[in-house]
Amino acid sequence: MKIASWNVNSLNVRLPQLQQWLADFAPDVVGLQETKLEDHRFPDDALLEAGYRSVFHGQKTYNGVAILARAHRIEDVQIAVPDFDDAQARAIAATVNGVRIVNLYVVNGQDLGTDKYDYKLRWLDAVHGWLDEELKAHSKLVVLGDFNIAPDDRDVPDAAVWNDTHILTSSAERAAYRRLLALGLHDGLRLQHQDEGLFSWWDYRQAAFRRNLGLRIDLTLVSEALKGAVLAVGIDKTPRSWERPSDHAPAWVQLRL
Repeated sequence: MKIASWNVNSLNVRLPQLQQWLADFAPDVVGLQETKLEDHRFPDDALLEAGYRSVFHGQKTYNGVAILARAHRIEDVQIAVPDFDDAQARAIAATVNGVRIVNLYVVNGQDLGTDKYDYKLRWLDAVHGWLDEELKAHSKLVVLGDFNIAPDDRDVPDAAVWNDTHILTSSAERAAYRRLLALGLHDGLRLQHQDEGLFSWWDYRQAAFRRNLGLRIDLTLVSEALKGAVLAVGIDKTPRSWERPSDHAPAWVQLRL
């Protein structure tokens, strides 16, 4: 079962690329972030023609998340983080083929000390409580998405710049991420790869992709029950090289079920 996460940075713009990537890469499940579409505009018919059922939670212009599945039904759908008052479409969960999928578009946070940074930390705390309950109900759990947190210094191009004073790498953000892992989750990529420079996001400016000046912020986390089932894990940089790409590349994990 191949499960992927991709921040498409506008599904309206990137739909042809998504269709091409689905045909080429053939994932079984995909979590999308930043679809930037209201629900009535989501291209579920076009994706069904490509062989994928879909559930989605969107809003106009910003945010938006979806889960796509091939061959299996999408069941027990949860929209948004439970018991957290939030107008932003940032979370969706569903069960596919016995695996609970939680898809997150984590708040960016703008900058340390801002209201958006405080919102990010409160949102992550709410997600922690939610995932704690999800793990009690579902031993086979995959949490994926754009986390807007680079977990450690291997995941940034220059740790002297991306440090405790920088958004996405501050100690509070990384501590919130580690709290999620402490629930019983494992960073899929780090189960098999310890290298530096395995990035999933590159700025559009300054030839960042060509120079591999990026960040690893798109993650696939697996529960303890799935840790031994991980066959392969990686980041597919191919779509980032296409014309008018998303600034993110798909992160993926393949499980033996």
